[in-house]
Amino acid sequence: DPTIVGEFEKANNCKIRIKEYVGGDQMMAVVNQSPPGTFDVVMADAEYMHLLKAANFIEELNPADYPLKDLWPEFQKFPLHWFDGKLYGVMLDFGYLGISYNTKMFTPKEVSSYSVLFSEKAKGKVGFFDWYLPSMGCISLSNGNRPPFDLDAAKFDGLKKKMFSLKPQAAGFYTIADIFSSMTNGRAQLIPGIGEWITLGLRMDGVPVDTIIPDEGGLQYTESLSIVKGTAKRDLARKFIQYSLTPRAQVAMATKVDNRKSIPSIPGWKLLNETKPKEAEILRMTLKGPNVMDEYKAKKIQLRQLPQKQSIEDWNDAWGQFKAL
Repeated sequence: DPTIVGEFEKANNCKIRIKEYVGGDQMMAVVNQSPPGTFDVVMADAEYMHLLKAANFIEELNPADYPLKDLWPEFQKFPLHWFDGKLYGVMLDFGYLGISYNTKMFTPKEVSSYSVLFSEKAKGKVGFFDWYLPSMGCISLSNGNRPPFDLDAAKFDGLKKKMFSLKPQAAGFYTIADIFSSMTNGRAQLIPGIGEWITLGLRMDGVPVDTIIPDEGGLQYTESLSIVKGTAKRDLARKFIQYSLTPRAQVAMATKVDNRKSIPSIPGWKLLNETKPKEAEILRMTLKGPNVMDEYKAKKIQLRQLPQKQSIEDWNDAWGQFKAL
């Protein structure tokens, strides 16, 4: 987005070229197929960082190079970024995933538990983001699993049984673009595993939708930046990550028209409140009163991670079985 990278390009007399991907599995495929030096920086979901490190694709970062102390204390030593005491990624933005719902059809009380997904009222009205990780993560939370991705064989079997029981409730399985349209036209009235990054924009356009973190908890997605091994532009890559954590860049990231996110930088929050107080209120990033850190502090949020005791293929296979029922 030129509102985010334009200032960096001008200041450093460079042009940022991108390779887009959908989902971490596709990212890993691109990484494995690309010769060293193809990329300078990678923006990845934090749960894939250990795979990037294992593939020897990202460099160790010097913590002193980045304003980590500007981040909320909960994020200064974010566990998915550090391996054996060494830093490999820096948080760019984050958000929470719970249940997104049609506010004309369901009340906040009704959606305060994932049990609403299994209700008679929800039959044929539950849409699913067609990615196993957030969808199965929320179903795992509904089954009382905390953390939701570290399951022994019995708990994994229980997760599959509970997920399969949702098939009569399903309105469809959607790409991101389809989620926007299905929530707008009402075809899907409940969708687990997505969040305000979708419903906030729709709501501001007049669509009656909202997102809630149910009593059983929600997931945190985290977008992170790392320097790619083999880059010939290491200094510029470092500067780009540093720039991305400046208050101005963080505010631009938070207020992108098409995709608003929560940001981890406290100076970014302060600038947002000073320059765009209404946006700060809408985004729940106010410095006084309730804000997005409350769910984190209340321990309602679990980090979205890859499966711990099963393979990615095991979870993907279960998701495929669910869709094929």
